[in-house]
Amino acid sequence: MTLKDFQLTAVKSLFEAMDKPARDIILKSPTGSGKTIILTYFMHQYIQSFSKTVFVWLTPGKGDLEEQSKAKMDKYIHASQTKLLSDVMTAGFEENDSCFINWEKLTKKGNNALKDGERANFLNHIQNALYNGLRFVIIVDESHQNNTIKADEIIQYFHTDKIIRCSATPKGIKNAEVIEIPEEEVIAAGLIKKMLIINEDFPQTVVTENQTEYLLEQAYNKQRNLRSAFLQNNCNINPLIVVQLPNKSDALLDNIERWFETQGITYENGQLAVWLDKRHENLENIENNDAKPVAVIIKQAVATGWDCPRAQILVKLRDNMDETFEVQTIGRIRRMPEAKHYGNDLLDSCYLYTFDGKFTAGVKMSLGKGALEACSLFLKNEYKQITLTSEQRTSFSVSRSPQKALLAVARCFESKYKTGTNKAENKTRLQAEGFIFSEDIIRHTLSGETATLDFSSSDMNTIAVTEKMNTHTHGRDYHHKISKIGLEIGMEYSYTNTIIRKLFDANFTYNRKILALPPREVYSFVLNNETLLKHTIREAMAAEIAQMQLETPAVSTYEFRIPQSCIFTYDATAKTHAVMEKNVYQNYLSSAEPRSSSERKFEKFCERSSSVEWWYKNGDKGNEYLSVVYQDNSGKQKLFYPDYVIGVNGEIWIIETKGGFDRSGNSQDIDMYTPKKFSVLKTYLDKYGLKGGIVRNDDKSDELCICMDNYSDDIQSDDWQLLQNIISL
Repeated sequence: MTLKDFQLTAVKSLFEAMDKPARDIILKSPTGSGKTIILTYFMHQYIQSFSKTVFVWLTPGKGDLEEQSKAKMDKYIHASQTKLLSDVMTAGFEENDSCFINWEKLTKKGNNALKDGERANFLNHIQNALYNGLRFVIIVDESHQNNTIKADEIIQYFHTDKIIRCSATPKGIKNAEVIEIPEEEVIAAGLIKKMLIINEDFPQTVVTENQTEYLLEQAYNKQRNLRSAFLQNNCNINPLIVVQLPNKSDALLDNIERWFETQGITYENGQLAVWLDKRHENLENIENNDAKPVAVIIKQAVATGWDCPRAQILVKLRDNMDETFEVQTIGRIRRMPEAKHYGNDLLDSCYLYTFDGKFTAGVKMSLGKGALEACSLFLKNEYKQITLTSEQRTSFSVSRSPQKALLAVARCFESKYKTGTNKAENKTRLQAEGFIFSEDIIRHTLSGETATLDFSSSDMNTIAVTEKMNTHTHGRDYHHKISKIGLEIGMEYSYTNTIIRKLFDANFTYNRKILALPPREVYSFVLNNETLLKHTIREAMAAEIAQMQLETPAVSTYEFRIPQSCIFTYDATAKTHAVMEKNVYQNYLSSAEPRSSSERKFEKFCERSSSVEWWYKNGDKGNEYLSVVYQDNSGKQKLFYPDYVIGVNGEIWIIETKGGFDRSGNSQDIDMYTPKKFSVLKTYLDKYGLKGGIVRNDDKSDELCICMDNYSDDIQSDDWQLLQNIISL
């Protein structure tokens, strides 16, 4: 199982949260982020590091979510020790167990699991486990649904000091440690759709005799367009329309069924499905990408855990009373059917059709810039012949290269600590930098008096506590520390352990070896220097010296042309919607979203400049956009999508915009790869005889500046020039 970068970051955050005093840990993860994968991987790693641990995963009552979750862990984690409630009732809790239990079977009145009988009941099994020294860690799935007195009573029986609560919409828990997975990271990984488009191409005023039929017609037209596009992409995916009825209305159901029947979509031919409290039709295997149903009619959000990635269009109907927005409803249409983007805005977006203003407002509040009005724009004829060379990865691997990561770490030590071939001298250098060399394990605590609880008093003394190394008792600690270091760079335990051994263990050969410690001392070296090792290895993954010395990755090239049309998203509430005449698309508006402040300012500059003849805003992901390949220091190929292609006095320029400099000259750019991107952009420009650079705003002068020859993070450097002096206004 290979985790995405954001998933590994979440696992690392869970490990860190387990070391903090808060009992409750909230994992806020968007629908489609792979929450089960994250948690099962974390559970597996944690159990290996900490003995006497039992995980109890509590799922909501409806459906068979506990069985689904157990099946996923069995699939992803080979030889995992998983159990259902029936297994616990037979064998009790055992060390290293991961138990998946349905809430309702514990809290529902009259359930058998909590009855006294011939066998020990559930509470006895908990008590026996606690008596045998086992420690419970509780995971509460969909925690917003079971925040009840009865549920809390069950949790208390486990006497746990750690509860991980998971939800896309968590309710507040006082003093909880919160881990939030950014939606942008999930989108970038291709797991969920790039954009939710609301009422695409609707006119300012909709005139219709029947609102329901109007919405259904728009949705079905979109479904057919999507189906055709998937087939052209060699994907047998049948996009699904989800029609959500109002809670208190049955009157619409007949109308909807009759309308679909006029289109040849019926229950009898299997193309129409329904999922209501007392009615289920054509639901078997509806989640399959090539399933026959074109539409499914539901009320409220469908059952928790329903996973149908081909669902792509939501028709939200209303009655006279607007209903409260539920983020889970939108979550049903946001998953990607094959857990990847297709490089096509049409396929990489999901669609909402509704006249429910309150629901639309809820969507926008929840998703922010991920939910925008949209319309289709078409390329002006005079720009259809513009061609450039775009690069794509040819040797792409989803995991980092352990060999290149090893080289990067070795080079980082050489650069940061001046290590070389002399092992004794290396030890002296590392000691001077704060590394501890001892056969014993050294831990630290505080002694003294303090008036505040932040323990920052100068009267507090640090005390070193020495503990004799024991490879048996400290083996799990070593495994835990290596796992945490690996999580910093997205590397599996075995690879991280090999890197550490080759650099520091006398029994492993490597031509850039730093130390030659006996295996026993490698344990103490890692345990005593975890923080320094972790920071150094993390620096190595982004260090420019490591990146610049890597070979140029193999790339494939193809001809790039500006797409003939695009789905244009904008903020309908903006004060102005001026048409930007120099954009290559017809009717491109100044209210375009999402845009950074630098992008907005640059677009206005292009409109004002007499030298700029035309400009194109490039996409940020997809084969249809202009891309350049670069490589991080572990050999992982990445794609860089420059922000703009512009025409300047008959020449083509390529521009990347970044965060600016504040009034004191401090950088506001959060992208650590900007210097590398500048380097590959300059190489690309030189190779194809183009011009361009990186543009950033200087807050002190409130002017856009451009860097074209050598990159600098100092705005006072001569490398930065006023953009208007290079491209005249």
